[in-house]
Amino acid sequence: MREQEIFHRLEARYPNAKPALNYENAFQLLVATILSAQCTDVRVNQVTASLFVHYPDAQALAAADLEELSREIHSCGCYRVKAKNLIGTAKMLCRDYAGEVPPLMEALTRLPGVGRKTANVVLSNAFDIPGLAVDTHVFRVSHRLGLSDAKDPEGTESQLCALIPREKWGKAHHWLIYHGRQVCSARAPKCGDCLLADLCPFYKEQQNHR
Repeated sequence: MREQEIFHRLEARYPNAKPALNYENAFQLLVATILSAQCTDVRVNQVTASLFVHYPDAQALAAADLEELSREIHSCGCYRVKAKNLIGTAKMLCRDYAGEVPPLMEALTRLPGVGRKTANVVLSNAFDIPGLAVDTHVFRVSHRLGLSDAKDPEGTESQLCALIPREKWGKAHHWLIYHGRQVCSARAPKCGDCLLADLCPFYKEQQNHR
């Protein structure tokens, strides 16, 4: 089956794929993932290196001054919205979950600024609960490969999960991200160097237009 062969090759190519965000616990991963929206992981890691010293837990972040936090995360973009969401999330964690990050999709997606993508990242990486987060790389690569034709990330997540064994959802997320960053980039994909070119509808379409 073509889809199975695609994931088999990706797994062989990226056996050690893992999150690019630096974190030591579920709280730090949640904060870093919220900050990573429309921002590079490299930049987020630069910011969180000092941020986690100032705000080591939900209690500290809940008590943060909005303007001060905004200044600290300014370089991550959308800093005012993110600062408001971070403080709101921290307050909700303290109020409803004793300051701990809940390992439940329904609970996570009730937190300010947390959608299914962020929740899946936290569940799969911090709690080892199967989840497949669909970011821009996963969405682009899966559509080019013909693994999904859904119009939105949630539909893409559903289609991908139907193709992949549940225990590999989290890993598949990282395989697709790695491939999107290293080979199947948005503007100049390296189709000539792609190990999936013979299985890729996007590549075949590009060839037909030459």
